[in-house]
Amino acid sequence: MNRIRFGIRLKLLFFSSFLLAIPWLGYQYVWEMETYLRIGQEQTMVGTARAVATALHERPALFDSQSSYLTDVKPGTDLYAHKIAFPIQLDGKLDDWLDYQHLTMEYAEGHLFKHKQAYQPESLTFKHMVGQYGKYLYAMFDVTDDTVLLRPQNSLRIDRNDYLQIAMTDASGQFQRYAVAPKSEGWVNAYLLEGVDDKVRPIKLETKIQGQWRNTNRGYQLELRFPLAMMSSKIAFAIVDVDDNNSRDFKYVLGTADPTKVDFLGTVLVPSPEIEKILKGLKYSSARVWVVDKHMRVLARSGNIQDATGVKNNIEYQAQTGWWRYIESNWLLPLYYQILTKPPAEFVDDLRDAFALQGQDITKALQGEPSSLWRLSSDNKAVIMSAAHPIYLDETVMGAVVVEQTTNGIRTLRNKALESQFNYILLVILISTIALFLMASRISWRIRQLSHATESAIDSNGKIISTIKPVTTRDEIGDLSRSFANVLGRLSQYNTYLENMASRLSHELRTPVAIVNSSLDNLSLEEQTEDSKQYVARAKQGITRLSRILTNMSEATRLEQAIQSSELESFDVEDLLNGCVAGYRMAYGDRKFDIQISVSNSELQGSPELFAQMLDKIIANAVEFSQEGSTIKLQMLNSDKGVILTIVNQGSLLPEDMQSQLLDSMVSVRKQKNSEEPHLGLGLYIAKIIAQFHQGEIRINNLKDKSGVVVTLIFKCYK
Repeated sequence: MNRIRFGIRLKLLFFSSFLLAIPWLGYQYVWEMETYLRIGQEQTMVGTARAVATALHERPALFDSQSSYLTDVKPGTDLYAHKIAFPIQLDGKLDDWLDYQHLTMEYAEGHLFKHKQAYQPESLTFKHMVGQYGKYLYAMFDVTDDTVLLRPQNSLRIDRNDYLQIAMTDASGQFQRYAVAPKSEGWVNAYLLEGVDDKVRPIKLETKIQGQWRNTNRGYQLELRFPLAMMSSKIAFAIVDVDDNNSRDFKYVLGTADPTKVDFLGTVLVPSPEIEKILKGLKYSSARVWVVDKHMRVLARSGNIQDATGVKNNIEYQAQTGWWRYIESNWLLPLYYQILTKPPAEFVDDLRDAFALQGQDITKALQGEPSSLWRLSSDNKAVIMSAAHPIYLDETVMGAVVVEQTTNGIRTLRNKALESQFNYILLVILISTIALFLMASRISWRIRQLSHATESAIDSNGKIISTIKPVTTRDEIGDLSRSFANVLGRLSQYNTYLENMASRLSHELRTPVAIVNSSLDNLSLEEQTEDSKQYVARAKQGITRLSRILTNMSEATRLEQAIQSSELESFDVEDLLNGCVAGYRMAYGDRKFDIQISVSNSELQGSPELFAQMLDKIIANAVEFSQEGSTIKLQMLNSDKGVILTIVNQGSLLPEDMQSQLLDSMVSVRKQKNSEEPHLGLGLYIAKIIAQFHQGEIRINNLKDKSGVVVTLIFKCYK
C-alpha cells in the first residue's frame, strides 16, 4: 500500500494554513455582532407589537363579530372571507377565482346534514369559498352532481329541484333564509323564504342577492354576490340535491351548516376595515403587521414582508474603478460569498394569502404572554422574525398583534463589514504564504539535490561509483551534506577492501591448498591400509571442493575485469544459441532441449563468449531444478522492445517472497542436502551482470500454471 508523501513545502503550506484562523476569528467576531443586532431587532419588534396592541386594547367595536366570541372554530362551517384584489365578474365560469383556488374547501360526506339514500361521492360534492371586495361578499360553488334538475318553467314551488339555500342573521340579528332555484342557466336572484321552520315557501324575490348559474358536464357552477350590510357574522350555505325527475324528492342536503336552525349556523369572518385603518395610520413601512383573533384568524394586516428588512442599510461606499475594483468584483467577492450568504432579492412568502396564522409565539400571546420566534422561509432563503403581543378586552385576550421582519438588513451590514475585513486579512495571508512557500521551495530544492547526489553515488547493484561534493552553507542541510560526503568516503574505502578481499584470500589460500594436495598425492603413493586410504580419499575430496570454492569466489571479480577489458563486436544470437544448445544436449544427456527461434534480426553488440557464459549459468540452474527426462524449452522472438529470449523448465517453484532477490549476489535457494557441488549464489548474479553489459534485462518468475520456472531475457537488437 502506497503511503502519501508529505514534502517540506506541503508541510509548511499545511502549517501556514493556520493563518486562516485569522479570518475565522474575524468572522466569529462579526457573527457575534450580528447576534447582538438580532437581539436588538427582536426587542424593537416586541416593542412595536406592544405599541400596536396598545392602540387596540379595550375597543370592543373592533371585535363585535360573533366569530370573535366563539369558543371553537370549525373549519368548513366557520368561514373566512378572503380579501379579493379585483371585483368578481358574475358569469358562472369561475375564472376570476383561479388565483384563490388553493383557498377553496371541498365538501363531501363530512358535511352531509340530510339524506334519503346512502351517500355516494360521485353523486354530490362541491368546492366553496367566500371573499370580500369593497362592501360586498362574494361566494362561489363548483358543484359535482351526476344529475342536474332545474326548476320546471310552470312550477310555483322552488324545492322540487336542485337549489341553494342560504341562511343568515341580518344586521338586527333576525334569522333570514333564502333560496336560489333557477328555471334555467343564467342570471339568478334569491327568494326570501317564509318562517323559521324547514319549509321552503318563497315570499318575494330578493334582488340584492345576485349571481350566475352555469351548468357543466359534471354538474354546475354558481357565483353569488350580496352586500355585507345584509348580514351580521352568522351564515350557512347548503346545496339540496334532487335526482328523481318523477318524485322530485330531495336526495342529499350538503353544506357548510344546517340552514334550518339559527343555533347551528356557522360564522363568516370579514377582515376588519377599522383595524386596517389603524394599521395604516401607524405608517410602519419596514415591517409586516398582522392582527388576529383568538382563533388565530386574520382580522387585518399591513405591509409587505419582502420590504420588511429591519435594519436599514445607510452605508454608502465610494465607487471604485481600476484594477482593484476588477479583482474585488470578479475574484474576491465570488470567493467571499462561498462562505457568506447574500440576502435574497425575493423569497417565497408562504403567508402571502394566509387567513389564519400559527406559531408558538402567537400561541403564547393568546395565552397573555408576549413572545417572539425565528423561522426560515419555505425556500430556506430568508430568516424571518416575528413578535406577538396580546390584545385585551375586559381583562380577556381577544386577539394578538404579530409583527414580522426579515434579517436581510443585518445580513447586509454583516457582509459589508466582512468584505472590508477579508480584503486586509487576505493580503496578510497571501504575503505570509508566499514567503513560507519560497523558503520551503529553497529548502526542498537543496534536499533534493543532496538526495540526487547520494543516489548517483551508488549504482543499482549497491556499488559506490562516485563521491558527494560537500557544500559550504553553514546550516543544518550543509552539515548533513558534509556528513554524507564523509560517510560515503569511508564506505567507499571499506567496499574496496571487501571487493579485493575475495581475490586476495583466494590467492593466499591457493599455496597451502597446493601443498596439502601435493602431500596427499605423495602419501597416496605409499603403501596404506584400507582405513588410511579412505581417509586420504576424503581429504582429497575436501581439497577439491575447497579449490572450487576459491575459484567461484574470484569468478565474479574476474568477470567484471573481463567486461571492462572486452571490446564490443557484432554477433548473431541465433547462431550462438543453436551452437550452445547442441553442446547442452551432449553435456546433459538426461534432459531434452527444445528450441524455437522466430526472429527477423538477431544481431547484437557485445561479447559472444560472455553471452555463452550467461546461457551456461541459466541452463545449469534449469537442469538442476528440473526433473530427469524433462524438457527445457528455449524460445526467441521479436517484439517492440527488441529480442525476447525465454528459458522454461518444469520442476520446483521459486519462493514467492524471493523472486526479486534471486538475481542478487550470494543468494541461493538450493537445499543443503546436495553437498557434492559448492554453491555461493553467484550464478544468476553473474548472468545479470552479463545481461546488463549487453544492455539487456533479465527476469525470473514462476509459470502461471505453477508447473515450473521461466527466465526472460530482453535485448535491444541493432539493424
